[in-house]
Amino acid sequence: MGATIRDVAERAKVSISTVSRVLNDTCNVKADKRDRVLDAAAALGYTPNPAAQSLHSRKTGAIGILLPYVSGEFYAELLNGIDSAAQEGGRLLLISTSHNSEEELEAAMKGMYRRVDGMLVMAPVTTSEAVLRRAPRDLPVVFLNTRSEGGGIPLLTFDNYGGMRAMTEHLIQRGHKDIGFITGPADAFDAQERFRGYREALHASGIPLREDLIANGEYTQRAGHDAARYLIGLAQRPSAIMTSNDDAAIGALSAIREAELSVPGEIALTGFDDIPSAMFTVPPLSTVHVPARELGRRSVEILEMAIDNGIDVALEETGDFLPVELRLRASS
Repeated sequence: MGATIRDVAERAKVSISTVSRVLNDTCNVKADKRDRVLDAAAALGYTPNPAAQSLHSRKTGAIGILLPYVSGEFYAELLNGIDSAAQEGGRLLLISTSHNSEEELEAAMKGMYRRVDGMLVMAPVTTSEAVLRRAPRDLPVVFLNTRSEGGGIPLLTFDNYGGMRAMTEHLIQRGHKDIGFITGPADAFDAQERFRGYREALHASGIPLREDLIANGEYTQRAGHDAARYLIGLAQRPSAIMTSNDDAAIGALSAIREAELSVPGEIALTGFDDIPSAMFTVPPLSTVHVPARELGRRSVEILEMAIDNGIDVALEETGDFLPVELRLRASS
């Protein structure tokens, strides 16, 4: 098997997107980096796919970003990662939102077509295959945190299931058995995976699932507040509450305080995402750290490969999950 673009990047000690930019001459790259890339490519005998290059000879210098929403700290972190990688490549960003509507998603993709060289799409309430059926065939698309029905699609996500299962196991190890759970949006892929992690951790520990301890919620502080009020009001209230994201946890923390209960003394509390403000709540929030910035940066690198070297190259470089980590703080 011949050398890959990743081999060149590793030898030259630069990013994969930098290799793509040098070999395709798409923008200015510092002379020392350019020389290292060219030397590494020559030493390894690497050459870009000419057929793939010809498909993308008319470039706009922009990439499209299509997210469900852009409000909140998680999306800010993700966009910071995307923006820093795009700036390194000299690319502009066009950003739009779908509000988890397939019609809005399709309209945004059509609106960006011919204005961007490729798109990053996060669509948690549908599948990558369904999105591609609506997308122009010659538009490179890389997916983030989206369900896929099979393989063969550039897709980056993180371990929603494993992260929530590990956090549930942490609470069980602390002696909690009555653990309330505030769900995310019912039709969202990531929320479903987080609930699955909670449910299967209970099952593995022999703890029955109490349906009354499951409160429907969304990824908002208001939803977390209202769901926590319900859980606190139960005759047999939970000794711990898990939320599907940190915004919901912040809302839940407010409801617990209103009830004049202490955290973690009377109710332990956990979140998911590790947004920057999670460490500044009182008490600091135990949560699952999601590498949002790294997700953004890595997705741009893969999209650059899809634009400059063909989708097959991008597929070779796509991993299934980015790792997550527990950040255990005073709230649990």
